[in-house]
Amino acid sequence: MSLQKMIDAHPQVEDKTEDLVLAARHAMLCSLFCTSCADACVAEDMDMAQCIRNCLDCADVCAATARLAVRRTAQNIDVLRAQMEACIKACETCAEECEKHDNDHCKWCAKMCRECADDCRKALSQVK
Repeated sequence: MSLQKMIDAHPQVEDKTEDLVLAARHAMLCSLFCTSCADACVAEDMDMAQCIRNCLDCADVCAATARLAVRRTAQNIDVLRAQMEACIKACETCAEECEKHDNDHCKWCAKMCRECADDCRKALSQVK
């Protein structure tokens, strides 16, 4: 299955969407990484409250971003741009917190958050 083909099949999509589709795909994946990281943080023997909070916030923002990015009918571009900017901020904040911890789940989460922020930043420049 291809998300790109699904978006391309939309009767109102005429513009280039590859970067936006990639950002949507990675935002949904980032949401899953952050959810998994938060769960793993619960099992750690140290105080991970801030990391858990940042991961859960990022997961929710990323999931919402992915959903808005694939809705193409009568798009509200200002809202989509604001959501993508929020996703970039949530991902950067989560990555910064996860990078403070020396465990594999936080390292993977931080890497995914950085990639998602980069993808959203790239797509944002084309959302007009």
